[in-house]
Amino acid sequence: MSNPDTDTTRRQLETLAAQVFRPPLRVAVVAIGSISLKPEEEPAVERAVERRRAEFAAGRQAARQAMGRDVAIPMAIDRSPVWPEGVTGSISHAGGWAMAAVGEGTIGLDLEVDADLPEDIRDTVLLPQERDLDPRLARVVFSAKEAAYKAQYPRSRALFGFETLAITLGDDSFRAVFQRDVGPFAAGHVIDGRFAIGAGFIVTGTQ
Repeated sequence: MSNPDTDTTRRQLETLAAQVFRPPLRVAVVAIGSISLKPEEEPAVERAVERRRAEFAAGRQAARQAMGRDVAIPMAIDRSPVWPEGVTGSISHAGGWAMAAVGEGTIGLDLEVDADLPEDIRDTVLLPQERDLDPRLARVVFSAKEAAYKAQYPRSRALFGFETLAITLGDDSFRAVFQRDVGPFAAGHVIDGRFAIGAGFIVTGTQ
């Protein structure tokens, strides 16, 4: 039997995702819980704590639902998802939910609980020009940097810190600007994205 509260939250998250992403990209939302992994996915979380294992499994299930394909999505040695040929995607989880966005091209997705950015990480996450934002919008900046990082990673395979991207927020959009060269992305390169806030969550994405 379905849980009305869970069904409501799922619909609310799907509505937020629809404000961020446009067809033909597809999004699915799954509650984190008891979900089985496929054998090819097991090695990625064989030593993980139960919470991390449940998040991983829900993210994979959301990705399968978004693709409409019951296929394994193992983890590469760099810990990124290995998508089926012809598919790209992004997975995120927060607050007891997992979300996946799949399609073609460059995709970055981040799901956050709508809460103030903790004071103890503000200086790590925010550039000087971003530090005047109120704590709630600072969380949106954090989310935008996460989404833009995920979008660029398949092309650059580069790890970098929050200081590499500067975020400018619009009413429901953002621009992430590279502050230095990263792989094929020159300093000044822009990744545009959108965000939506509601139901206690922030959904941020690029496509």
